[in-house]
Amino acid sequence: MDLELREAGAEDLVGHAALSIAFEVDRVLDLAPGGGPRDLIERDQPDPWIKDYDAEEGASPSSWPVRFDTSSWRILSAWHGQERAGGVVLIAGDPGIDMLEDRSDLALIWDLRVAPAFRGRGVGGALLRAALDWARSRGCRELKVETQTINVAAFRFYERQGFELRAVNPGAYATLPDEIQLLLYRPIA
Repeated sequence: MDLELREAGAEDLVGHAALSIAFEVDRVLDLAPGGGPRDLIERDQPDPWIKDYDAEEGASPSSWPVRFDTSSWRILSAWHGQERAGGVVLIAGDPGIDMLEDRSDLALIWDLRVAPAFRGRGVGGALLRAALDWARSRGCRELKVETQTINVAAFRFYERQGFELRAVNPGAYATLPDEIQLLLYRPIA
């Protein structure tokens, strides 16, 4: 697929928010009984449902400038002709973001989304390659991303892209007790 990648700042968050992040939860990852802290078992979800992170209060990209100083954040968007196919929000060197662990050599994928019509067509991979290039150009040695046990497709995508699961955090989301935080990292060559 022919894609054009464009870089912008936080002024593009409204455009980024127009991309749906909703997905069907038809599989989940469970902690393996008696297994290690990173042993996960995939199982079918008997009653699939739709998860839309943006539906949670304050979670939409257009609301982030109210909650955070987004002045140093970057958005890489993928365009197919005149249609926005996807985008990734990247952060590095922002002391206000705990997920960066006070590390100057760590970049964070804050949000990666692909328009439903473009899912499974290589847009996510193109955005991830661009994110790695962006992080490398800033002297970062690692790229970090967060997902959850309800987002099996995202977890498997990051695994295929060379990310390693380093942390499984039950209870990370006080209002979402059935969702377990997964933190993945990838070295930047």
